[in-house]
Parts: sequence; structure tokens; C-alpha cells
Amino acid sequence: MAIYFWMLRFGRLCAASPGVLGPRAVVARGWQEARLQGVRPLRYSAPGEKGAAGAPGNADRTIPLPVGGLSYIQGLTRQRLINKTVGQCLEAIAQRVPDREALVVPQENVRLTFAQLKEEVDKAASGLLSIGLNKGDRLGMWGPNSYAWVLMQLATAQAGIILVSVNPAYQPMELEYALKKVSCKAVTFPKQFKTQQYYNILKQICPELETARPGALKSQRLPALTTVISVDDPLPGTLLLDEVVAAGGTKKHLAQLRYSQQFLSCHDPINIQFTSGTTGSPKGATLSHYNIVNNSNMIGDRLRLHLKTAENLRIVLPSPLYHCLGSVGGTMVSIMHGATLILPCPVFDGKKALEAISKERGSLLYGTPTMFVDILNQPDFSSYDISSMCGGVIAGSPAPPELIRAIIDKLHMKELVVSGGSAGAVGRGKARPGGRTDWLARSQAQIVNMKTGTLAELNTSGELCIRGYCVMLGYWGEPQKTEEAIGQDKWYRTGDIAMMDSQGFCKIVGRSKDMIIRGGENIYPAELEDFFHTHPQVQEVQVVGVKDDRMGEEICACIRLKKGEKTTAEEIKAFCKGKIAHFKIPRYVVFVTNYPLTVSGKIQKFKLRQQMEQHLNL
Repeated sequence: MAIYFWMLRFGRLCAASPGVLGPRAVVARGWQEARLQGVRPLRYSAPGEKGAAGAPGNADRTIPLPVGGLSYIQGLTRQRLINKTVGQCLEAIAQRVPDREALVVPQENVRLTFAQLKEEVDKAASGLLSIGLNKGDRLGMWGPNSYAWVLMQLATAQAGIILVSVNPAYQPMELEYALKKVSCKAVTFPKQFKTQQYYNILKQICPELETARPGALKSQRLPALTTVISVDDPLPGTLLLDEVVAAGGTKKHLAQLRYSQQFLSCHDPINIQFTSGTTGSPKGATLSHYNIVNNSNMIGDRLRLHLKTAENLRIVLPSPLYHCLGSVGGTMVSIMHGATLILPCPVFDGKKALEAISKERGSLLYGTPTMFVDILNQPDFSSYDISSMCGGVIAGSPAPPELIRAIIDKLHMKELVVSGGSAGAVGRGKARPGGRTDWLARSQAQIVNMKTGTLAELNTSGELCIRGYCVMLGYWGEPQKTEEAIGQDKWYRTGDIAMMDSQGFCKIVGRSKDMIIRGGENIYPAELEDFFHTHPQVQEVQVVGVKDDRMGEEICACIRLKKGEKTTAEEIKAFCKGKIAHFKIPRYVVFVTNYPLTVSGKIQKFKLRQQMEQHLNL
């Protein structure tokens, strides 16, 4: 993966909202929608430079355009990249704004300034080294959003330990796969959350835990795992996080930390993010300090955080920290730009998010399209004071323009950034309404003809590739898959099918792995999903290819209707006639109430395909 976010930046959209729609993964609406009123012009400005009317921090600079009729674009190169570790960035912000609130976790009664957070992170990092963890060791963080999650994220980076972001919903088989895949030496988790009994799940894999000496586990199935840290309760075979932090507060151990930090580089690995598993077994995308620091700095720059006062630097983050949107877009943006990070709930809760905005005067809100739909549809939405809101980030899957308008209008998020990408690329471009993307500083994009491997001509489809600070180090322990994804020339193959126009805008038309080949015709599900979204009764739709003996694949539209609506497959097919090519009309139309999702809200199309083939007895 490349840890990349391509970003859509919206200014004021004045069009009336038609109401809140489902979070359909619209990848491309007509390019003409890029002309929506108020969209910011294609200009970019760097912090520290003067812009229009002498406004501090921003000089307009026109993005370079493609040349020679070929699909290649390069972002601006004048903005400097940051060669610092996460720990150095934390130290800098703690010195700059020591008394500003850094982290608020209402359900845990946690409220820390940057100076206090830095002190706790130092002790935690020192404590991890004191129990035998070393630079380069992997520590898995497994649990819902919490103070401990943020603490471990920053402390591991401070100590040179690689944080492994483990999906909090993992069951025994999935957990074993993840911990074994990257040879985790340590794992940290709460005893349980709701019905998820973390300790008992780990015991199913490591029955030796119950009788092990804390810090000296010897597991047959997970031989690399020696250290288990409990966030909250003292449990057999585990160390208690509070005790680890307390041990790290001694002068001896803090001195050890300072010594070890001399040997850290911004190019060291810092985090392993597992791919979401939307297309198969998760891979461990390995990210460096350099990836994450620069990505979060660019996100904050796009949100214009450098121009905001402290009261407008309050991020409400209901999305999971184990996902890039949470840990990079949330925690690290907070560290890079001095923003207060507010964790309203352990797992997403639309009501809690609104409560946090109201009570904590949140100004920026993050979430997936699904989350924003839920927030906007809260029955008592109008009772919350959201007057402090000004912007935020929506990511995880592309969002329909109708949903974007509703967010801007109803949540007052005039400065909304719509982000997309993968865990393997934290670099990015800035996208536009209609699925169009322009590219950020220090990154490059090209569209490659998938048959010839050469640059595609403008306005023709091919695979989107990117290069720059954003591209991951590789897939942990999988050199072959790394080579398949990242060439020797450092271009990362995103797997997205895209087209580039003469202005350098990219339109994502689908995923190469999702493409349906029906009787020799290439069909992109995103195009059909976008079309079905125009049907007045359709709330959400996903299109997959299912096996067929004659055609190879047939099209199956999985449709979720709006509440109270009813229709038939025949009516849906009739809606298609005369509007799309006959070979694009689905052979199968199945009405569903939900889709298989990852915890981060991404639709698992391979599972949906399996479900449909089973449902249709294929």
C-alpha cells in the first residue's frame, strides 16, 4: 500500500440538500459536478507564505498540468518535507503550546495538556524499554479507542518500537494471523469491551498465558510473543499498563530512553497497518515516521489548521484509531498542528459524537460516510449545539455529493476534506466533487495502460500509480507482494482504475480487482453504482460480479432501499433500459438490508460476492 489520502476539498456549497442519503461508495459522478458553487479553485498555498490580501501562510501557486497528452501529474515541489521522528514532533509541540489541551477522553475523565501528554508518553516509552522491548520490536495494540491507545501509539514511536494496529473486532483465528504475521513480541489490550473478551480470546490461542510469569510468556502457537500488557485489570500472566508507565518514570529508565532516541531515524518503521481485507487476507503495510509525519502535516495544511486559533483546533474523532484516519488523520494531526483531540466514544456512536461537539465545542469532525449518515439521522439532531463546527474529514469510502452537501449544510462543515486512499499510501491528492483528484505537494500520479504498461493518454482509463513521501516501506514479511505493489522506480500501484483530464484531475472509475468481465466486456461496478444512486427509491447499492458458465461473470446489483420503499427486480431493470448499455444491465437484482463491512466501515466485496453466489445457488 501507499499510505495515501487523496483529498477532496470543498468550499461553500450553496445547493440545497435533498436530504441525507446512504453512504454509497460513489467513486465518480459526472465531471461536470466539479463546477458546484464554491469549490475552492485549484490553488495551493504553503504555511509560512503570504497569500491573497497578505493573509499569513498562503501564497497561491498553480498546480502543474499534464504535458504531451499523457496521464502524468506532479504536485508542487517547493514545500519542504519534514525529516523528524514522531517523538521529535511531540517534543516540539509540547514546547510551543505546553498548556493547550492535547487529549480529551470524556468517558475516562482524561484531560491532558501537551506538556502533560509528553510527560506520560516519555514514561510509557521508558517503561516499555525497561520491560525488555527494544527498537524494532513489534507491539500490537488491540482494543477500542481509549487513552491507552493514544498513549501506546506515541510511546512506541518514542521508543523506536513498531506499533501494530490490530482490529479490535478480531476473533481468535484473525488475531493469531495478525500477531504471527508480524511476529509481535508484545500485545496490549483491555480485559474486555462489551461482548469482546480480549483476555479470554488470547487465552484460546495461548493457553500458557494463565500460568506464565508476566513478561516471560512462552507460547507454542505464537513463539515471538513474550509480553502481554493489560490496560485496566491485573490478569494472570500480564503486566499492568499503569505499572509499566510508573516504572518508566525513574531517572534511570528515562535516561535509557534518551540514550536510545539517539539511534532513531525518521525513516525507521513506526507502524504496521493491516489492509482492510476487502479483497482477501490482510497484509501488513509498514509505515515510517517520515510517511506519517508528512502525511499528517499535509492533512492539517489542507484543513488550514495553521490559520486557526486554539478554540477552532478541536478535533472530534469517533472513527477507530486502529485505522489510518484515526491514528494518522487524528492523533498525528493533533501532534503536528497543536489541535485538541477529543475521543467521544470507544466505538462509533453518533449520539456521543454530537454530545462531544456540543459539550467540548468541537470544531472539526472525522468519520466515514456511514458514520456521517448516522450522525445526521440522529432523532434529536436539532437539539445539539453545533455552532462551533467549521470542518473536518470524511474518508473510508468515496461519498455521494448529496451526502457532502448535507454534511456541509447541516453540520456547518464548510471546510470539509473528503479523503480516499489505502493504508499503503499516506500520501495523497486533493479530490473534487465528482470523484476528481488533484495532487498535493511532493507527490506524483500517473495512469498506466494495464495492457502495455505505458503511460495512458489523457481521458483514457488505466491503473492509478503514485510516488512520493507517501508510499509505504512495504508489506511486512512479504517481499514478493511488495515488489508487485511497488516497482524499483518506487511507483506504487494503487489498484484503482482512473482517468486523468487535461487539467490533471483524476476520476476514479473503479477497482481493478472489482472489475467485472462479462463476455469480454469490461464493466466497472462504480459506474453502475453511481447510476443506481439516481433511482429515487435506492438508498445504497453495491455491484459485484458473480460466476456464470456462459459469460464468465454476470452482474449482480445488491440494493438497499430507502425506508418504507418497495420495488421489484423487474422494475429496477426497466429503470436501466435506454439509460445504460444493455450489457451493463444486471442479470441479478437482490434486495439487502446490509453489507459485510470491515470495522472501519469498508464494504468487503469479496464476501458480498460469496454471499450472492450462495444466495443465487451459483
